[in-house]
Amino acid sequence: MMKDIRVASVQFNHRANDKAHNFSIIERYVQQAKLEKVELILFPEMCLTGYMHLTKLAKADIQKISERVPEGESTQRLIKLAELNQMSIGAGLVEEGDDGQLYNTFVLAMPNGEIAKHRKLHTFISQHMSSGSDYTVFDTPHGCRIGILTCWDNNLVENARMTALKGADILLAPHQTGGCDSRSPNAMGLIDPQLWHNRHDDPETIRAEMQGKKGRGWLMRWLPSRAHDNGMFVVFANGVGVDEEEVRTGNAMILSPYGEIIAETDSVDNDMVVATLNAKELDMCTGRRWIRGRRPELYQDIAKPVGNELDPHQARYAKN
Repeated sequence: MMKDIRVASVQFNHRANDKAHNFSIIERYVQQAKLEKVELILFPEMCLTGYMHLTKLAKADIQKISERVPEGESTQRLIKLAELNQMSIGAGLVEEGDDGQLYNTFVLAMPNGEIAKHRKLHTFISQHMSSGSDYTVFDTPHGCRIGILTCWDNNLVENARMTALKGADILLAPHQTGGCDSRSPNAMGLIDPQLWHNRHDDPETIRAEMQGKKGRGWLMRWLPSRAHDNGMFVVFANGVGVDEEEVRTGNAMILSPYGEIIAETDSVDNDMVVATLNAKELDMCTGRRWIRGRRPELYQDIAKPVGNELDPHQARYAKN
């Protein structure tokens, strides 16, 4: 049975190839979260290494910023920070695996010195990077069972359902999204970077973009369903601000297992939201009741290829 837990979600504007700067932001928000008695804090996808610039890097350059997990410096620093503050801390980076492959990896360091890591299942940011092949669901010292899905992993409903079937109470959903060149005519869309650079003089114009269909409006089409349909709390963290030619839309939020928003921010800059997850909300919640009524024998075809599958990089950049 899950115990109540106090969680935080952070949006921040990372600097490409500047782990020292990015880690300093993590440390600052951990200290702020400690004052609010937070037990688990979530930072965005790839927030330690940077994200969109990877599209332009050669494999050798990506290898230079990659690290082993857990031996690498960043993971070791996260572990020490977690132990010092008795808080689970999640952040993303580029991992070099024992197999020599490069992965978009999200690390959750826990206060008992243990870590969990999730290799993004649908990696498209660079042809030099590989996708993971395992779901990541685990127990924590806080008395809850957690699953991790990174950005596009969450857009495929099968991934959220598999995470729920593996017993996750809480889904951690680190992202770098919003303001994307989505190639779909009625989804997201690019935001003028100058609007974000001008945010201090004119915050309402960029806020309207971030809260509209290019940001929050798009999230509200699908993100609450991942919580509601699967009976999980969802903690959504995201980048904010300019990331190469795109503008991340923030919208850090925490959702109940009914898909209701418990806490969110409309800040156009770095920010953090905090909420207590009440374990009793999981009891008899709609998604969990529905899952118990499944008929698995009907769903065999879901796992069969239909012939039009593409690898994540091809699918993301396909023109039709």
